[in-house]
Amino acid sequence: MRILTTAFAAALTLLSPLAATAEEVTTYTLDNGMEVVVIEDHRAPVVVHMVWYRIGSADEPVGASGVAHFLEHLLFKATDELESGEFSATVAANGGSDNAFTSYDYTAYFQRIAADRLELMMKMESDRMTDIMLTPEDIETERQVILEERNQRTENNPNALAREQFRASQYQNHRYGVPIIGWKHEMEELSLQDAMDFYDLYYSPNNAILVVAGDVEPDDVLALAEEYYGVIPAEPDLPERLRPEEPPQRAERRITYVDPRVSQPYLTRSYLAPERDAGAQEEAAALVYLAELIGGSPFTSALGTALQFDTQTAVYTGAGYSGSSLDDSTFGISVAPSDGVSLSEAESAMDAAIADFLAADIDPARMESIRTQLRASEVYAKDDVQGLARRYGAALTQGLTIEDVQAWPEILQNVTAEDVKAVAEKVLDRDQAVTGWVVSTQEEAR
Repeated sequence: MRILTTAFAAALTLLSPLAATAEEVTTYTLDNGMEVVVIEDHRAPVVVHMVWYRIGSADEPVGASGVAHFLEHLLFKATDELESGEFSATVAANGGSDNAFTSYDYTAYFQRIAADRLELMMKMESDRMTDIMLTPEDIETERQVILEERNQRTENNPNALAREQFRASQYQNHRYGVPIIGWKHEMEELSLQDAMDFYDLYYSPNNAILVVAGDVEPDDVLALAEEYYGVIPAEPDLPERLRPEEPPQRAERRITYVDPRVSQPYLTRSYLAPERDAGAQEEAAALVYLAELIGGSPFTSALGTALQFDTQTAVYTGAGYSGSSLDDSTFGISVAPSDGVSLSEAESAMDAAIADFLAADIDPARMESIRTQLRASEVYAKDDVQGLARRYGAALTQGLTIEDVQAWPEILQNVTAEDVKAVAEKVLDRDQAVTGWVVSTQEEAR
């Protein structure tokens, strides 16, 4: 294994210039304010066409949670030119695939198809940007669909219900505390007027980013974009994107979630953490390393070695962080105790392992190993055209720039042990954390 690892690292060293080379990205802004991003990749006659809206569940009106995701579903209904379902049927008939997704910060629609079908995609997507035709029957039908989706993914999943409670405690003022799919009692009341008000205001070219990646020429994409999207008027009343800020958290918050369906008790702790910001991504990069050092591989991470191997206190340990967020993100840690170990004992062991990590020097070999893994992931990412399109679209809707996206791999490579220690001291503060226990009975909460 050591020989294979050395050989792999050497190969990655040879490939590393590829990771540092920026993609061929060309950008434009149409007269109506719509941004256009073109990522060239001529290795296959395929194109990914995406339209991203700077509107997500965290931008919803109070009392109408879930309307962003609801509207995403409704946009597959009829327009003034297409019958309900005809959009996806047309994509499939042309050998492509399509879908959409909603997050806290954006809503996006995409198609992956042969490059010579790009104009057809733009024609259909620009049509549903302006001419969606919804009926009361559509609202009733699709409301039942999203409620069933919530039943399957959340109501029938005790871990998902627990995560909702923990997140609502983490974000008490910011809309990140409201689930993307919505609170069930508010989803049940979503109306045609709610959907149309949201659509009319936010589904406008000056609130949208077109990302086209694949076997295309930038000038050709621009000409098509001007023809199909450039003729759509800008929304003059588009509001500034303002959100309520989370007030300072001055004490740890704790929740015990009890559900008889829980098969394995576990504990989590989530700390407020900085997101990637334009021109200031260094702390986020250091947090990527911190997650791996504390809770990555059980064979090498601080929690894994201390709790799973040295003491057999836990059967699982992990840590996670994602800086992809318009506003403050979170850094999370999870521990599932071994049989006979109480949650109190597991939490004490977790805290001791974190304290030991903060007190000790970071092994330079571990830093270099993580650096190599990240370099490899950047190399492999270039083979995924759809992934690249998503990377740029998500970043631009979350306040980053093209330059930030292209600088990110190098910023990751430049993280030092001192950077990791500094961000760990800043973020791993229990006064800014939510600690949750998930158990099947109250008796397990000890």
